[in-house]
Amino acid sequence: MQQSINLGFMFWTWSLAMLDAIAKIFLVALVAGLLIRRGVLDESYIKGLSEVTVKVLLPALIFDKVLTNFHPYQDPDWWILPVLGFGIPVLFMGVAALFYLPNLRPHLNKLPLAALQNVGYLVLPIGQILYPGQFDQFALYVFLMTLGFNPALWTVGKVLISYEVGKTEIRLAEMITPPFVANVLAMILIFLHVDRYVPGLLLEPISILGQAAVPMGMFILGATLGTISIKYLPSWIDIMKLSFVKFVLTPGLIIVFLIMLGLGLKNPLLADFLVIEASAAPAANLIVIVRKYGGNSRQTAGMMLIMYLLAVVMMPLWLGVWKMLG
Repeated sequence: MQQSINLGFMFWTWSLAMLDAIAKIFLVALVAGLLIRRGVLDESYIKGLSEVTVKVLLPALIFDKVLTNFHPYQDPDWWILPVLGFGIPVLFMGVAALFYLPNLRPHLNKLPLAALQNVGYLVLPIGQILYPGQFDQFALYVFLMTLGFNPALWTVGKVLISYEVGKTEIRLAEMITPPFVANVLAMILIFLHVDRYVPGLLLEPISILGQAAVPMGMFILGATLGTISIKYLPSWIDIMKLSFVKFVLTPGLIIVFLIMLGLGLKNPLLADFLVIEASAAPAANLIVIVRKYGGNSRQTAGMMLIMYLLAVVMMPLWLGVWKMLG
């Protein structure tokens, strides 16, 4: 009886903590969305803010956190996160494809919505709110996973989400983004053992710039969602299939995997991070890709809106389940 009470306490404590974190994030996102819908800001401003965030603020945050927290010789298994960042989305796009057999071809552009999660803009602020004392390490996990996730997004994800207009050319330059360069540069300095020689006079302003990346990312996420029209929602069949893969199969199987490995005892923060990533809403960049390269923008936008609303419930639910079982 006492054990059941304790497990229930763990579930509700962490579920409510996650719900509180998401509520704060979505409040910022709601303000941004309303500013867009009311015409106070237009999409050109958001594009400019996105450019500054992707090219300056986020690289600064990545460089600072990786340089100060990445210790590959103390943690020789660090490479697993980039592998998971690529492998998990590709695997679950394949799982989602099974739900559309035998007539798969017309539905290829739906598969990324079930598997490519918002690895940064949504997960980073959650980590900052839930784990303030461990945020540096949490952020490092995000950036290591992103090393594998971005190639998956800009290769398989890009081709599938824009499938309606034919085969999309894959450009290597699109995967070599400023955040990717900052990540790799910091890792090179560490592997060459010269990171200690980077002057504090340089690192301090980089750190200050990086601190703006998380709140700016929250604002941009809300503004992006604010441009989505609710007039063109996807069919209930598609909502059920894609949501089942994204919010039931993916986090459920990841939790089974974590329990089998006993990772909750070995590294609780890493285990929590993987559960949060597994249950996160789809990547906001999917809308950007469709707008730039073509595809079914109405379908993508409508499904994204539904998925983000579902994430408000499913992310707290799965973190609570994990803390209860793990």
